[in-house]
Amino acid sequence: MCVESDGCEIEGCSSLDEVRTLSGSMSPALKSSPDLHPCQPGHKFRAALLRCRSPAAAAGILSFGNVLNYMDRYTVAGVLLDIQRHYGVSDSGIGLLQTVFICSFMVAAPIFGYLGDRFNRKVILSCGIFFWSIVTLSSSFISKEYYWLFVLSRGLVGIGESSYSSISPTIIGDLFTNNSRTMMLSVFYLAIPLGSGLGYILGASAKVAAGDWHWALRVSPLLGITAGTLILLFVPEPKRGIADQMGRIRTRTSWLCDMKALAKNRSYVFSSLASSAVSFATGAFGMWIPLYLARAQVVQKTAEACTKEICSSTDSLIFGVITCVTGLLGVVIGTERADPLVCAVSMLGSAIFICLIFVVAKKSIVGAYVCIFIGETLLFLNWAITADILMFVVIPTRRATAVAFQSFTSHLLGDAGSPYLIGLISDALQQSYTTSALWRFLSLGYALMLCPFIIVLGGMFFLATALFFLDDREKAEKHQPCLHPEEFVVPTPKPLIKTDF
Repeated sequence: MCVESDGCEIEGCSSLDEVRTLSGSMSPALKSSPDLHPCQPGHKFRAALLRCRSPAAAAGILSFGNVLNYMDRYTVAGVLLDIQRHYGVSDSGIGLLQTVFICSFMVAAPIFGYLGDRFNRKVILSCGIFFWSIVTLSSSFISKEYYWLFVLSRGLVGIGESSYSSISPTIIGDLFTNNSRTMMLSVFYLAIPLGSGLGYILGASAKVAAGDWHWALRVSPLLGITAGTLILLFVPEPKRGIADQMGRIRTRTSWLCDMKALAKNRSYVFSSLASSAVSFATGAFGMWIPLYLARAQVVQKTAEACTKEICSSTDSLIFGVITCVTGLLGVVIGTERADPLVCAVSMLGSAIFICLIFVVAKKSIVGAYVCIFIGETLLFLNWAITADILMFVVIPTRRATAVAFQSFTSHLLGDAGSPYLIGLISDALQQSYTTSALWRFLSLGYALMLCPFIIVLGGMFFLATALFFLDDREKAEKHQPCLHPEEFVVPTPKPLIKTDF
């Protein structure tokens, strides 16, 4: 028998003698009382919603939202050649789309991290999803004379998506512990490559089906509004740290104290720098690889340069499928444990295969796809492990801030500049020599060769993380909060009792 907060009795909500709580513990069921009265229909509906608010359901909904987050982000990349032809911009101009998006994303992330540690998280998530969905839908109606407005719309989308990426992992972190948390975070971060790959597939498929690339931006907003509604209805707002042994920490530390602690956390700092290297490579690859392979086929004379209103989407579709599959493999492999050494080895291995892409692409597209498959699998292995490292070395009450600033630094040093930088280098190389189909292909390949060197640097940062991980984890488990002077409680001295003998 279950009882609502207003004293009404909800029939049939449990036939067991115990009721499972949000954290998974069992508590004795409340027995009927003559003071209870039957629930009204509205109360029964609310009770039905509460029964659906299980931790697993919440994690599933949040993961679905993360899929849509990244699907919307990479739908543009799926129709990049069409956008370039429609607006008539250069490689650097088209790379500016992702750079503006990421810059607004990373600037907004610390703000949402601060809000996420202090206010209702699921409300912030839902508002963010509704915002980027409306802006994305509106951007599909911008005419070719206003490319600057299209670029601005991508910046606004970045603000909406940053709220989701900064806060949603912390809710999962408060719903699960130990191996269960690692597994659920792995599922959540599986949404990054899965959503990215589906973004390419959705963009290319919607464009072909409608005969207009603008329709690629009109599907994900409808799904986003659905996800925002599900979050409001079915995702609980757990107390911060309730699922941890560190749940005993209840003192709210200041923002300045949080930042000082994170700056001294060596595992957090080095893993954030390593994440920047991963972000640099994935941002550049996600934007340019489909276009690079399209140019490779023109050089091999297996395809012609696009002169039609609707360009071929074969490369975007194949790259999207590869991204989905490699993301699944990478995250599954990375669910074993939070080990920075695994990340370091996978990064170094990834750099080798990514270098091979630019060696074999001129002769064999199939060989390039094989190298992409292996390189991306090793690269995507790091996402879930990096997130779990953060959960182990940062206390619950500052995790949203930690996630937000890790997101900020990884984007600032990573994909905020890499798409534009690659396009800028490609444009500079094309201007230095006579432009031809071969040189357009080679110039973009030479620019992308910067990525393997950055990936190797990221592997070095993961090795540095491994040196301090165990110590920082122990410090987090034994954490004593830093308090303001006014938060200290001075015990009142007991009055002396004079006793006459």
